[in-house]
Amino acid sequence: MNKVKVPTEKGNARILGLLGQLEKISLESTLQDVENARHITSKLLHLVQTQERTKKDITAKGSTGMEVILSTLENTHDLQTTLNILNILNELVSVGGGRRCGVLVSKGGSQILLQLLFSASKDSPPNEEVMVQLHSILAKIGPKDKKFGVKARINGALGITLSLVKQNLQNSKLILPCLQLLRVYSSNSVNAVSLGKNGVVELIFKIIGPFNKKNTSLIKVSLDTLAALLKSKTNARRSVDRGYLPVLLTIYIDWHRHDSRHRHMLIRKGILTCIKNITGIKLGRKAFVDAEGMKVLYSTSQDCLSVRTLDPLVNISSLIMRKCFPKNRLPIPTIKSVYHFQLPIIPTSGPVAQLYNLAPEVDDVVDESDDTDDTELETDNENEDEEKDENKKNDDIETDINKLKPVHELGRPTEELEVYKQFFPELSEDFQAYNHSEENHASASMSDVQRPEPIIVPTAGEEQPSKRKVLKVSESNTPESQQILPNVYQGAAQDHKLPTLIGLQNKQQSRNSVNSWYSKQNGHTSSQCLNNEIAKGLDDMSLHCNNASDDVKCWNSRCVSGTENKPSFLTLGETCSKTCQQLSGCGKSLFVSSFGQPPSWQQVGTQLGQLCCSGIDTDAEDESSISSEEPGISELPEPGTLQPLHDCDLYVEIVKKTKSVPEYSEVAYPDYFGHIPPPFKEHLIERPYGVQRTKIFQDIERLIHANDIIDKIVYDLDFLSYPTPEDGETLRFNSQFESGNLRKAIQVRKFEYDLILNSDINSNHHHQWFYFEVSGMRNAVPYRFNIINCEKSNSQFNYGMHPIMYSVQEAMLGRPQWIRTGTDICYYKNHFSRSSIAAGGLKGKSYYTLTFTMNFTHKDDVCYFAYHYPYTYSTLQMHIQKLEALHDPQQIYFRQDSICETLGGNPCPVLTITSVPESKSWEDLYQFRNRPYIFLTSRVHPGESNSSWVMKGTLEFLMSNNLAAQNLRDSYIFKIVPMLNPDGVINGSHRCSLSGEDLNRQWLTPNLELHPTIYHTKGLLQYLASIQHTPLVFCDYHGHSRKKNVFMYGCSIKETVWQTDVSASSCDLQEDLGYRTLPKVLNQIAPAFCMSSCSFVVEKSKESTARVVVWREIGVTRSYTMESTYCGCDQGKYKGQQIGTRELEEMGAKFCIGLLRLKRLTSVECRLPHGLLDVENDLIDTRCNVTSPTTQVLDVDEPRCLEEIDYSAESSDEQDVDLNETADFDTQYFDPNTQEEQLSDSDIPKRDFFL
Repeated sequence: MNKVKVPTEKGNARILGLLGQLEKISLESTLQDVENARHITSKLLHLVQTQERTKKDITAKGSTGMEVILSTLENTHDLQTTLNILNILNELVSVGGGRRCGVLVSKGGSQILLQLLFSASKDSPPNEEVMVQLHSILAKIGPKDKKFGVKARINGALGITLSLVKQNLQNSKLILPCLQLLRVYSSNSVNAVSLGKNGVVELIFKIIGPFNKKNTSLIKVSLDTLAALLKSKTNARRSVDRGYLPVLLTIYIDWHRHDSRHRHMLIRKGILTCIKNITGIKLGRKAFVDAEGMKVLYSTSQDCLSVRTLDPLVNISSLIMRKCFPKNRLPIPTIKSVYHFQLPIIPTSGPVAQLYNLAPEVDDVVDESDDTDDTELETDNENEDEEKDENKKNDDIETDINKLKPVHELGRPTEELEVYKQFFPELSEDFQAYNHSEENHASASMSDVQRPEPIIVPTAGEEQPSKRKVLKVSESNTPESQQILPNVYQGAAQDHKLPTLIGLQNKQQSRNSVNSWYSKQNGHTSSQCLNNEIAKGLDDMSLHCNNASDDVKCWNSRCVSGTENKPSFLTLGETCSKTCQQLSGCGKSLFVSSFGQPPSWQQVGTQLGQLCCSGIDTDAEDESSISSEEPGISELPEPGTLQPLHDCDLYVEIVKKTKSVPEYSEVAYPDYFGHIPPPFKEHLIERPYGVQRTKIFQDIERLIHANDIIDKIVYDLDFLSYPTPEDGETLRFNSQFESGNLRKAIQVRKFEYDLILNSDINSNHHHQWFYFEVSGMRNAVPYRFNIINCEKSNSQFNYGMHPIMYSVQEAMLGRPQWIRTGTDICYYKNHFSRSSIAAGGLKGKSYYTLTFTMNFTHKDDVCYFAYHYPYTYSTLQMHIQKLEALHDPQQIYFRQDSICETLGGNPCPVLTITSVPESKSWEDLYQFRNRPYIFLTSRVHPGESNSSWVMKGTLEFLMSNNLAAQNLRDSYIFKIVPMLNPDGVINGSHRCSLSGEDLNRQWLTPNLELHPTIYHTKGLLQYLASIQHTPLVFCDYHGHSRKKNVFMYGCSIKETVWQTDVSASSCDLQEDLGYRTLPKVLNQIAPAFCMSSCSFVVEKSKESTARVVVWREIGVTRSYTMESTYCGCDQGKYKGQQIGTRELEEMGAKFCIGLLRLKRLTSVECRLPHGLLDVENDLIDTRCNVTSPTTQVLDVDEPRCLEEIDYSAESSDEQDVDLNETADFDTQYFDPNTQEEQLSDSDIPKRDFFL
């Protein structure tokens, strides 16, 4: 006999003695032992009932007390001893005994009790008390035993319990634990089907019924058991066939009417749960609609809205109604893009091939076979699948070490790569055209140096006809000066209304129109109006000044008269100080000489390190001058003053050369006039309670009150001849301009509109990016906009993100800015869907709705809405031309080349930025040609416009005369492809190029004809590798829609292997840990950057992305994807704020600053100025020792959103991660004016940074 063990503490001796005696008795079977067993178990029961300590001792770790009790129960044949032990076990697993249930199961208790149930059922009649205790205990421990359902079925327990219920319907004491145990049995699907076949569902409907205050506990348990049984599709079908769903609705109505004091909410919830499980099958949903369940639940839910404690009822009702809302196809002819572009070749596989092979009749018809009987994945069971998701994500991590190791083959012959030599003239340039003399700085600009011709793809230059009629710019009858020229204020004098778009009118006429309009608004005559600021601003929006290059024009207020016949390097410091003071507190010069004023044009370099009003945010911002109540100025600013790189007329000239598939003939006002970041902070919003629920009920009302729906088409790209509403009550829409995306607008109520986005060209999905115009509105009226064909399962719109809006009237009042706007914003699944065939086999066939409400400030305004701050291809070309025109060619080596033409016939620019060598000496030229390369790319996904704003910040910083920028140019050669997907950007796509493919999945084997920009960009990198000039850093700028902050993805063999179960010794994996340096530095100096969001894991699904291919094939250790949020930040300086263009441009500049630290750590021989060295030392603190989480795997570049998807009426508040805020970097480092104050001319080393 083994010695009984219990924890040896004071007071345990009595328990130890009793258990020892009980163990001895269980081994001896005498008559006297039976009496002793009764006595000992009775004492133990008393101790368990009166002392909590006894329960702990019996079930403590290392104790054999539970084993002794179960052994006695198994061996005894005495009824009283059995009852005593059952009572002891019931006490042990009572309330708060979750852990004890686990102990009982681990000791074999489930099997022993089920065997006892079987033997006890043979008694005739069975002892009621034994059955009550057995069922009660089994109902409690069953959920803790994973094999309980199988054990119960094998031991015949299902039939025993069912028989007891049938024979004791009036005995509530017995059937209550029996029903509880039936619910546990039903958690096993086989058991549920078996019980259903044996009439359990019918049996329970005999117990539940109309409102009755008696036996409410029994009714509650019966409903819970029924709900568990109805999770089985077979039982749900049987319930529908027997007509039980209308019965449940009737019962629910009765309980709803009589439970006026809401004391029986759990019973009402149980009824709704049963209805929810029945409607998990298609047959149940049809029966629910036929029984007018939508009206029933809608009316009862409206009664419950005022009582917060009844929210569970409202949530379940909402869930049922949404699920039963009839699935519809989108109200469009086809989900394919309205625009068509004929490809030079058709891929043999992939989504484009599937699209071309798709039969017309299955384009997007709702396929009934797709309407599976599975219950939709909702909030209730989402947490149950968390573990599955975690296991699933690891399946995509690359475990093949050979595929992680670098490839030593370029993939293309060296002779073939020689074609790219022409894009690297800096490696052979002798700079004979440059005059390095201090006395005479007149020299040829970089435009005088011979440029290589673009590499022409054979089919790229061919115009592809569109199948639909579009407006065209006249090429022959209209003078060039009147083609796509701005007429922002067309017709304003006649009806006091702002125009909708910049059309084809004479510019002078537009100025006269706005003068007339403005004078009427302010009571001035036309002559008086000519002298006001608006007229002055419009007069100055023309291209008057000369430039070193004839084809580049720039605006300059100092040379409009033509008296200054010199290249127009702008000096706008004085004007900027006056005009911008209220905007950003920044009164510093934009374009000034580092050596004093007034500068000669030879000395001027663009000083963009401290961007005024539109760029880098500095810590010197004067908070006192900014008022959130007065967010702007009251006069129209001069465009060149606030936006030194924006030129309205130059933009129009560029647009005329841009080729689009729809052949756009209009220019959107925000793109024409530009954007200035608002001078106030835009905070992340917390969604008010009940907003999503309200929106969902409004959608359900469409089905219930169908006669109240207007259903009027007000805009349709599929039928452009559709009449434009002119009734004064209906909004007008437009999206026929560069980067625009809105396919259809339907007025559903007086102030509510459903909007449908266009698919990417040669695709039938990717709906996220939108950019459209709205006009004809009333002021102070809440308009609701619903974008109804979004595809992603969740969005940051549920967690504080706003759409953005641009008001033309606000721009006329001096505030030309995109602002975050809208109220009642939420994102949820709707009733529109597409077939799995049309979806290419995708599981997620339902669409989602983004809804927001807008109260317009001005009547008859012209407003633009966008997913994120637009940055068009023409804007990029304009910025490049302005940078080229404004830079000092004696200091900055700047080249713009066209690497190729896109499928649409647009040039893809590639930029080279570095510093001109100090002299023509062999030493300086050698140093110049051996500078490491930094290779940057951006905007491979057209909808990620935030990446272009980051790139803008990078370009402006690199072209500035900031000391850090000078040092960077002296240290590196920057090769930049700022827009990898021009066609997608131009045509308003979200993710694809004209080929209908994600270009960031084509880097492994790009096709010359289908993916020319990727093919040739990879060729540039391969050429650099072939001549032993592998870039030090490669970074591809991206945007991220489901995470906050800015972060990086990199590549590491070790970190990838560590995330898997593959065992690999450290000696087998040798890699340079320098890939973490740059992200760590950025975490220190960039407020928006978050190291804890970074990941360096390589996934199988990402093997063809730029980051992985450049790392593996080109051999760039520091190969990154830098992701910028669309939403905002949840850590650091910008915590709780939405991200704007100022912060994005700042991130681009801070990325450049991070390269200084990298330069020092990669042993680049240089000697920094003392001030810079002090700042560099501040970066040594590497406090970012955060282990990077494994990258979640998706079919896109984004990890899944960590916040839960909300399908109920309310979403829980987002949980902010507590992270230490990053320390502010020394602001002097970024403020060139401060540096100038601290250093005299003699203190600034001119060009001696290198030894």
